[in-house]
Amino acid sequence: MEKVLSDMLVSTECKPDVWTMNIILSVFGNMDERLKESRNIISKYPDRVPVIIEKYSNADLPDIEKNKYLVPRDMTVGHFIHMLSNRLHLDSSKSLFVFVKNTLPQTGSCMDSLYNTKKEGDGFLYMTYSTEKTFG
Repeated sequence: MEKVLSDMLVSTECKPDVWTMNIILSVFGNMDERLKESRNIISKYPDRVPVIIEKYSNADLPDIEKNKYLVPRDMTVGHFIHMLSNRLHLDSSKSLFVFVKNTLPQTGSCMDSLYNTKKEGDGFLYMTYSTEKTFG
């Protein structure tokens, strides 16, 4: 099983999305390390939530330079999207959408609420971004 997953990651034809990568990392035993890391982050920065964001594999967008963020708990999803748009240098005519577990969160939701309901078992909130409203 590990050989198949390893070959899949190395393959130039296969670009797994963030959920597949999360599963793969869990299989390879990094779950405990990531859980330890998220707990350490939260103890150091209790007013922030740890977020990992990746570009949706089919999105016509640039890759983001950094994919781990410590987001203020009281920041809205809409403000986070705006911040990402600025980091991606998108012009105002292009819309950016974020997904959590293949769903669009409400832009008025606080990141704290989203984190508490959608975080993964390793303590991180995984998000993907795209220019399309539909996923899949």
